[in-house]
Amino acid sequence: QVQLVESGGGLVQAGGSLRLSCAASGSLFFFNVMGWYRQAPGKQRELVAVITSGGTTNYADSVKGRFTISRNNAKNTVLLQMNSLKPEDTAAYYCNARSGGDLRIPLGSWGQGTQVTVSS
Repeated sequence: QVQLVESGGGLVQAGGSLRLSCAASGSLFFFNVMGWYRQAPGKQRELVAVITSGGTTNYADSVKGRFTISRNNAKNTVLLQMNSLKPEDTAAYYCNARSGGDLRIPLGSWGQGTQVTVSS
């Protein structure tokens, strides 16, 4: 079992920045991929960004160039720096740990979520 705890969400104006943090604990041996998904009201949970233990990253097209994901394997933490935020980025953001597979499919272990709200 792995436990994931997110922090860093909040309310920000369009064009602003936020940084999300995820602290992982427990048995992480099988969870090579960590990252972030988001879910807006009435929509499906979608990939935002993920990073492997080796540092390979994968971003949704909608956030490329604006969001940056990083990982500290020694501390079992994952950060998501979000810049140039847009109202359409408003969603609950969930930390995710998984072994791999099709990243478009939201699988694996999840945190409780943190709300990001971007006002126009």
